[in-house]
Amino acid sequence: MPGGTYSKELDLPIEKIWEFVSDMNKWAPLVPGYIDHQILNEKQSTWKFKGDIGKIQKTVNMRIDITEWKKPTSVRFTLTGISENVTGNGYFEAESITAYKTKMTGYLTMSAKGLMGPMVNPVLKSLIPKTTKRLTESVAIKIIENQRIAARG
Repeated sequence: MPGGTYSKELDLPIEKIWEFVSDMNKWAPLVPGYIDHQILNEKQSTWKFKGDIGKIQKTVNMRIDITEWKKPTSVRFTLTGISENVTGNGYFEAESITAYKTKMTGYLTMSAKGLMGPMVNPVLKSLIPKTTKRLTESVAIKIIENQRIAARG
């Protein structure tokens, strides 16, 4: 299954990372190609985003199911295609390095099924690691921005 992992160290306590990643409304808009999302309940949501698969651009609808909220260290989820035959999973993990330094890791896998799978999966193999890095960096930047705004009061 095509996948990617990316880690980043932040000069913030683990609680500040958790405060952000535990609220899907804060990080869903940071997903590359994001169009919209709807929260169905505390563990389930639907997301719509535009995806580039090689030269083909598609709007993809996915259901996200939270499989674990483990305060303050991890949020784990599965992905199920609504409009496309794709599945996957991912997580955000935080690990305290010191009281004021945290390592945040983003992980994502996604695999296409059905007739298009053999054509789409090689593209996903190079796309997913880049997407994982972009999302994890965007989350880190947004957390830092939010902390600066909060500090200014």
